[in-house]
Amino acid sequence: MFSEKDAARLHSMQEKISDIHTVIERHGGITNALADRAEGRAALLMNLVAIAEQFDKFKKSESNLLGKFDEAQLKGFYSIRTFIAHDYDGVSLPIIEDILRVQVDILSQTIGQILTGA
Repeated sequence: MFSEKDAARLHSMQEKISDIHTVIERHGGITNALADRAEGRAALLMNLVAIAEQFDKFKKSESNLLGKFDEAQLKGFYSIRTFIAHDYDGVSLPIIEDILRVQVDILSQTIGQILTGA
């Protein structure tokens, strides 16, 4: 089981994933969203940072939920947060695109499994 704070963090992550999907849909795809520097890209990157921040909060609270996530995926989200925060203009868009195409949905499935107790 997990605390109410942990549940709130998981729901926040799911909301950010939903927002990512909304941005992608509004722009007609990931590539188009990333090409829209002023809105699409900014929104996608900010949501990725927000997701990584929730992982950081789990870590700081010593939550046992971190063990339910793939270690490589955790490292990837921590890394992308650092790259976005410290070198926004130097972020590799192909890497971001891969994260958006693959990792975000895997993360969503994992969160769903945690929330349903599966």
